[in-house]
Amino acid sequence: MASVAAGYLPILLFLIVAVGLSAAFVVLPMIVARFTGVHQPDAAKLSEYECGFPAFEDARAEFDVRFYLVAILFIIFDLEAAFLFPWAVSLGFTKWTGWVAMMIFLVELGLGLAYAWKKGALEWE
Repeated sequence: MASVAAGYLPILLFLIVAVGLSAAFVVLPMIVARFTGVHQPDAAKLSEYECGFPAFEDARAEFDVRFYLVAILFIIFDLEAAFLFPWAVSLGFTKWTGWVAMMIFLVELGLGLAYAWKKGALEWE
């Protein structure tokens, strides 16, 4: 029984060190900022950042669906790039079958891009 517990000791030590370092990297800069005077919030620092709508409102507030549309389009074309790398590496093994399958995939994505472009999904107004 003691040998089983001893087998978990390195994992426990690793977790303790990881939690300690994580806490130090999060808490220590906040403490230093408080004591050095860097912590000076103002209206500009507390305003919304990159999301386009106030972050501290009612959770059920309506906001523009274009944020979701841009995120979905980004994910689609990011996945395209993620599928191209393994395909390029394995092209020597898959030969013409792999090449044709990837061309069909790229044509489908190109049609999707053309459709989104024609519908105005890429324009922000």
